[in-house]
Amino acid sequence: MKYHQINSALFVKNRRKFMAEMKPNSVAVFNSNDIYPVSADSTLPFAQHRDIFYLSGVDQEESVLLLFPDAPYEHQREMLFLRETNEHIAVWEGEKLTKERAFQVSGIRTVYWLQDFHKILNEMMTYAETMYINTNEHYRATVETETREARFVKWWKERYPAHNVAKSNPILQRLRSVKESEEIDLIQHACDITEKGFRRLLGFVKPNVTEYEIEAELAHEFIRNRSKGFAYTPIIASGNNANVLHYIENNQQCKDGDLILLDVAAEYANYSSDMTRTIPVSGRFTDRQKAVYNAVLRVKNEATKMLTPGTLWKQYHVEVGKIMTSELLGLGLIDKADVQNENPEWPAYKKYFMHGTSHHLGLDTHDYGLLHEPMKANMVFTVEPGIYIPAEKFGIRLEDNVVVQEKGEPFNLMRNIPIEVDEIESLMNS
Repeated sequence: MKYHQINSALFVKNRRKFMAEMKPNSVAVFNSNDIYPVSADSTLPFAQHRDIFYLSGVDQEESVLLLFPDAPYEHQREMLFLRETNEHIAVWEGEKLTKERAFQVSGIRTVYWLQDFHKILNEMMTYAETMYINTNEHYRATVETETREARFVKWWKERYPAHNVAKSNPILQRLRSVKESEEIDLIQHACDITEKGFRRLLGFVKPNVTEYEIEAELAHEFIRNRSKGFAYTPIIASGNNANVLHYIENNQQCKDGDLILLDVAAEYANYSSDMTRTIPVSGRFTDRQKAVYNAVLRVKNEATKMLTPGTLWKQYHVEVGKIMTSELLGLGLIDKADVQNENPEWPAYKKYFMHGTSHHLGLDTHDYGLLHEPMKANMVFTVEPGIYIPAEKFGIRLEDNVVVQEKGEPFNLMRNIPIEVDEIESLMNS
C-alpha cells in the first residue's frame, strides 16, 4: 500500500464496538472483495471491501475475518484467515501479509491460512446459535455482480440451515457513520491531498486546455502524495458539460469564457474526500457567472450551519430548498408565480438544483448512514448545492466536507481549499 500504516488500535476499537452489538452466542464473518476480471488475463485493480477493512485494517484479497465474542476459548474470539504466502508469490505478486505482519496491522493474534477456514468455521458453528451475514443494504447500492461475500452467504445457508441468521449491515450502518478521531484525521489527510491537486490546477488551467489534461494533473499530484488516486470517477466538466450531473467523459477542450465544474477528490488509506469547485477557464468570472457562483456559495454556507446533532436528513433538505428558492428568485431564474404554483413533490427550485445537498462520507464516498435517524456528532457529511443553467451553457456546484460537532457549527475539513471568487481569480492570475 502507498499509505502509511494505520495504528491497529483503531481496528481494535472498531471490532469491540461491533461485537458489543452482537447477539449472545453468535458468529460474524466478513470477506474481502474479489479481484474482478476484465478479459483474457487482465483484471481491475484490487479494492478492499470496506467492512473487513474497517474491522481489521487488512487490505488484501482472499482474506476472511471471523468474530465470535462468546467463543469457549479466548483465541477463537477474533480470527483472521489469509491466503498463504510463499517465496513464489512474493516474486510474482509482491509481498503478502505474513501471520506476524497481519497481527501488526490488525491487532488480531489468531491468524490462520485460508485453507483452514472451513474446518475452523465448522467447529465454531457447533458452538454458535446465530450467524451474522454481511449483506449490502446501502440506500444507493445496485449490485449486479455476485460478490465473494454473496457466494459465501449462499454457501453458508446451504451448509448450516438450522442456525439463526442476523445481519451485520444495520450495526455497521450506525458504527461506520460516526467516525473515530483517527478516521477524521485520515479523511482530513485525503482532503489535504485534494487541496494540493486543486492548487496545482489553478496555475495550470488556460484556454484550450483539455479536460483530460486536467485529470492527468490531478492524478499526478494525488499519487505523488501517497494516494491511490481518485476517490471516485472524476468529473471535469467544461461549459455545458457541467449540466450533465455525472459527466465523466472528460474529453473536451476548455474554451475561453467557459466555466469548468471540477468534482474531483483524492482517497487516502481507503478513506474518501469529495470536493467540487467551479473555476473560469480564462481566470476571470463574468458578472453573471459571479452572481450565480456567489448564490451557490451562500446556499452552501447556510446549509452547513444546519448540520448539527439531532437534525433529520429529510427535513434538512427541505430547509435547504427554501434557501435555494430565495437565491433563484434573486437571480431571476424563477418568479413568485413559479413558487406559488409549484408541485410539492418537485418544487420550483428543482428545475435548477435537482440533486441532494449532503451525504455521509468516509470509507465510501457515499458512506454508510441511516438517513431516517438524527445526525450525531462526528458524522462527516458533504455539502454540495449547485445551480445548473443549460440555456446559459454553464453549471456551478460547490462542495466541502464537514464534521458534525457536539456544539457549534460543523468543522470544515476543506477550510484551506480556495473557494471565494477573489481568491480563485487571484491564484489563477498570479
